[in-house]
Amino acid sequence: MIRLIKRYGGASRKLYDTEESRYASLEELSAWIRAGQELQILDSVAGEDVTAQTLTQIIYEDHRRGSSMLSGDLLHQVIRRGSQALSEGVEQVQAGVDRMVRSSLDRLAHIGGAKEEMALLHQRLAELEASLAELEVQTKARKVEGRPRAPRKKAS
Repeated sequence: MIRLIKRYGGASRKLYDTEESRYASLEELSAWIRAGQELQILDSVAGEDVTAQTLTQIIYEDHRRGSSMLSGDLLHQVIRRGSQALSEGVEQVQAGVDRMVRSSLDRLAHIGGAKEEMALLHQRLAELEASLAELEVQTKARKVEGRPRAPRKKAS
């Protein structure tokens, strides 16, 4: 749901949150947006949508505080090419995410094959251990059968 904010004119340009019936700061709006909230900001007098201008102001304030995630290069591209630059940036990020997901899925496929191989190795190891145990029993039996009897003591 879109949260409606009214911007009051004048020098203060106060922002009024109609959901909580209170004034809000640009920092609060920024935090709401980062949390996933969609905002619509309307000029209280003219009724004009001033969302883009206010969001630009939030970006500016974030940059001034040193917390901006937008590089100068990206901002230059936005000014030069408008929304096309942003959509290309989003496409690049999406392509990178797709590559990471594919790579992860490939690794998971290898892990699944490795699990099957480990199970087979475990089974073969158990068979080998059983064979070794059987050989030990046979070897002990042969030693007992082929061992010379101890000499009997003579009665004196």
